[in-house]
Amino acid sequence: MTATTTKPATAEHHHEYPADRKSLGASLIGQILEWFEWSSYAVFAPFIAAAMFHKADQTSALLATFGVFAVGFLVRPLGGIIFGHIADRKGRKSVLMTTIIMMAVASVAIGLLPSYDTVGIWASVGLLIIRVVQGFAHGGESAAANSYIPEIAPPSKRGKWGSLVYVSIFGGSVIAYVIGGCISLVLSDDQIAAWGWRIPFWLSALAAVFALYMRRHMKESDHFTELDEAVANEDDDRRAHEAVDQSVNKRSVVANILLVIGMVSGVTASHYTWTSYVSTYAISQQGMSTQGAYWVTVVAQFVGLIALPLWGSLSDKIGRKPVMYIFAILLAIVQLPLMGLIDDRPWTLLVASTLAIIVVAAGGALLSPIMSEVFPTDQRTRAIGLAYSISVAVFGGTAPYIFQWFVAHDMSWASGAYVVAMAILTLISMYILPETKGIDLRHA
Repeated sequence: MTATTTKPATAEHHHEYPADRKSLGASLIGQILEWFEWSSYAVFAPFIAAAMFHKADQTSALLATFGVFAVGFLVRPLGGIIFGHIADRKGRKSVLMTTIIMMAVASVAIGLLPSYDTVGIWASVGLLIIRVVQGFAHGGESAAANSYIPEIAPPSKRGKWGSLVYVSIFGGSVIAYVIGGCISLVLSDDQIAAWGWRIPFWLSALAAVFALYMRRHMKESDHFTELDEAVANEDDDRRAHEAVDQSVNKRSVVANILLVIGMVSGVTASHYTWTSYVSTYAISQQGMSTQGAYWVTVVAQFVGLIALPLWGSLSDKIGRKPVMYIFAILLAIVQLPLMGLIDDRPWTLLVASTLAIIVVAAGGALLSPIMSEVFPTDQRTRAIGLAYSISVAVFGGTAPYIFQWFVAHDMSWASGAYVVAMAILTLISMYILPETKGIDLRHA
């Protein structure tokens, strides 16, 4: 994909078929399940830490710290890169089947893992290994899904269908928070600490059986299938001719990887700010009640679920670039005022986080379609896995730690400035990238 021209979607199908919708549903169910499990770990982290680690044991505490960094910053990007390479060689479906199996097995393992009181340090080691497996699978799932769904989507609805990848992120998180809230209402803290925190992982394992059944019957991406057949049938002259252009194509892909890293930066930084960090900020810095901040987060993310496909549909009408401009400019304008609005009253967090997440949804909705449209089919998943994973690790996953450092040094304003800077980087990157609405992915 060059930065100057695009080709119309003349060769792609323009109709939705039942198989496409079933495949879309199968992919989304698995992603929602994976994000549910991922978010459940965050929701019940204090109880899991109490069960699997011992504060007096320095080795166990070290493993706890290493586990957070290994999963958040090393394993997910590694999974995206390795599984992305496999998806480009063996197909998207094979990777999506593998990742759901890995996540299911890991969920069962967490649900059955003996506590620290029972097996000592091996509980900490076991949890670390399981989280590494989950993180590796999660990185591969994200890379494959961001390729697969746009590839099976009708070109005229690729923005809307692609936005559903981000819907699964919010959806899994909302379900995790709701179930976590219900468990906290029904069970006492002692019951949750003893066994209640394991419930979401047992539910996840059961749901994974259904998700695996659904994915067994989803079709392979037509784009990958046609490319695979073309490679198998092409003659030696064709191979020699295409080899001449490989270096040019590689330079184009590398350039677009760098631009996608920049484009994703503002989306991932703002996503982690308004879905993860802001509630902690409201509780620890503004004195808001824990329950108030907890349920406000659920409501705001539910609104985001509604906004995502609307932004995706708008991009199918007016283009990807205008919607991303709206996201970046609005975020740069409202980030600091909305953070300043938050005090100890839950309604202030509700207003600020809801408005912010609506803006974040504009950027999140378009990540999947844009990333799929700027990379060629034979390198699409590995390129997405590399660019997306790096950007999330560098600009998103580190955001809460950076913000906490600013707060500790009486520089709370700098956390908002950081997000504004990332929004500007997104704006610049998107300005350089071409408009890709409706292009034929076969010629990307």
